[in-house]
Amino acid sequence: MHQAPRNVSIQGFQGSFHEVAARQFFGAKPELLACTTFAAVVAHVVNGTADAGLMAMENSLAGSILPNYLLLERHAVRVTGEVYLPIHQHLMGLPGTTLADVQAVHSHPMALRQCGEFLDRHPHWKLVETDDTGHSAQLLAETRTPGVAVVAGAQAAAQFGLEILAPAIHDDPHNYTRFLVLERAETAESDPLADKASLYFCAPHAPGSLAAVLARVAAQGLNLSKLQSCPRSGHARTPAGAWHYGFHADVEFAEISQLEALLDDLAPVTEELRVLGAYRRGSMEEAMGAELSLQAERNGAQQSVLSARPTLEM
Repeated sequence: MHQAPRNVSIQGFQGSFHEVAARQFFGAKPELLACTTFAAVVAHVVNGTADAGLMAMENSLAGSILPNYLLLERHAVRVTGEVYLPIHQHLMGLPGTTLADVQAVHSHPMALRQCGEFLDRHPHWKLVETDDTGHSAQLLAETRTPGVAVVAGAQAAAQFGLEILAPAIHDDPHNYTRFLVLERAETAESDPLADKASLYFCAPHAPGSLAAVLARVAAQGLNLSKLQSCPRSGHARTPAGAWHYGFHADVEFAEISQLEALLDDLAPVTEELRVLGAYRRGSMEEAMGAELSLQAERNGAQQSVLSARPTLEM
């Protein structure tokens, strides 16, 4: 997208990680259209009510979000970018709440899964799945329900006036989520600097067919960074009872000509082959650097507030 989007659809609300990722990629100007489902995110892009969309695809702890791969496969969208976002989950509650007061924990199911080890140490807590981390924090701030805590990011605590009861409760300190940027397939523009592509292909249901595809990827010198199988829609089981599968693959390359050569090479060994998008790969290092810069800005702002407060002279 050569022109900055006016609006971007995201799954989630104010204070969500989708909001943080969208601002990291697009900046502060676009209006964010909050959606309760990923299907709604895609629908906004397809219908043209959003210039672009942002959708989480996988988390380093919780794994792939399989329904979102099916959304890419079945709708007229094109992948035009990706974002890696470090995810730090915190347990938060109303001011004055202690861990001993907690009876229930509300959050998005993916967030709860990322904090399994911590939550398992409190088996008496009731885990309640919600539509969004940020929305959970907002509802707690509005309803002020006693005994309820929320798992969300620090940005949600700051925006809704909640206190962090237990910081960094995710299972792995190197927790991150990968998001894809989506545009309408009919109007998306190609990127001459693309160095990564998302493909969808189906190989014949026969021994060695997938190996033949992977061998050609290696022979062309591309790096296969992701391979995800999904049941193939519209195809019945084989006589032996096995499912037909399609595959989503991400490949990295130095020159676009490598991708073009790979597509030619794969045509004879696949039953279906589509490019879902070619784009510039995201950087985990840049994401961590952006996060550190944002944290420094927050710390600076907090220090300015503290410095401005009157002090008692002894």
